[in-house]
Amino acid sequence: SEQNQVWAGMAKETAHQIGTPLTSLMGWIELLKTSSNKEEYLKEVEKDLERLNVISERFNKIGSKPKLTKENICVEIDKTISYLRARLSNKITLEFEHPKDEIIVYLNNQLFSWCLENIIKNSIDSIKDTGRVKISVIEENEYLKIYVSDDGIGIKKSFKNKIFDPGATTKERGWGLGLSLSKRIIEEYHKGEIKLTESIVGQGTKMLIKLKTVK
Repeated sequence: SEQNQVWAGMAKETAHQIGTPLTSLMGWIELLKTSSNKEEYLKEVEKDLERLNVISERFNKIGSKPKLTKENICVEIDKTISYLRARLSNKITLEFEHPKDEIIVYLNNQLFSWCLENIIKNSIDSIKDTGRVKISVIEENEYLKIYVSDDGIGIKKSFKNKIFDPGATTKERGWGLGLSLSKRIIEEYHKGEIKLTESIVGQGTKMLIKLKTVK
């Protein structure tokens, strides 16, 4: 049933989200056992524990009506990009293009950053070796458009209509994981729109998040 698919998607997404900090924690603990430089490693352990706490809070918010506050979207996007950039290989570049430094929208910061992170991670995973993910912001009348484009492997035509289905993921690298939750976050909670604007196999993909601005 559709409900079961939603839960399957949530379970897969939980595993996906907590996997990175958990693997990281195991590594730090091994190093701590043999190292004299415990101070530095403990700081990293702390960062990963904070990360797990953020993930847990995000999941708690999914079930309840989240509070939206007036936020500068440029600052929030920048935070997400900075977090991901610090954990990327040098072969992939993350670019952020915005016409001005302040654009105000109603946001739930934690849920929005989670959604954006999912989309950017899908793009990163779709890049086979070297490549670029570009996030650009455009204001259009009372709307704000956030484009995330990459030069990854693209999405096959047969899968394009399924990327927002709960639990969907391509058998190859990238694309699909977390997008059903991202859609819910943007459309249900933020009354915005999220869609795939274009994808060409072997050339890349472009996603769009559209939100109302606060005048």
